[in-house]
Amino acid sequence: MQSGEGGWSNYRPSKTLWAWSIVGASALTMALGFTWRGWTTSGRARVMTDIAVRNAKADLVAGICVHNFVTAKDAQENLKALQAKSSWQRDDFITDGGWAKIAGIDGTITNAADACADQLVKMKELPQSGGDAAVTDS
Repeated sequence: MQSGEGGWSNYRPSKTLWAWSIVGASALTMALGFTWRGWTTSGRARVMTDIAVRNAKADLVAGICVHNFVTAKDAQENLKALQAKSSWQRDDFITDGGWAKIAGIDGTITNAADACADQLVKMKELPQSGGDAAVTDS
């Protein structure tokens, strides 16, 4: 073989081969990106955002609910009654007691009563409140 004959240096792929190579490389890139690299579609990102917002609202209302429950009259007796309830009745107990109700919000926040009940059931005893301390700017 003489120099310049055959080999890779003289190989000229057809336009069809170039087109299919580009299609294959694009498909491989997308497959790897969506499976291993964490790419997501805008629809999936929107769903994930909605779930995060709903969970954040539930956590916020659950924290307020726990505070309302602990500072309510007869909190110790209510805690014993809550702990005596079965797991599927606890959210109804919290909702019926009004501890998860927030002024200015109509209806209930999804999963807030469940999260509140879960936090309260985990308490062995109620925290001692020394009265509401005034908040000062310092």
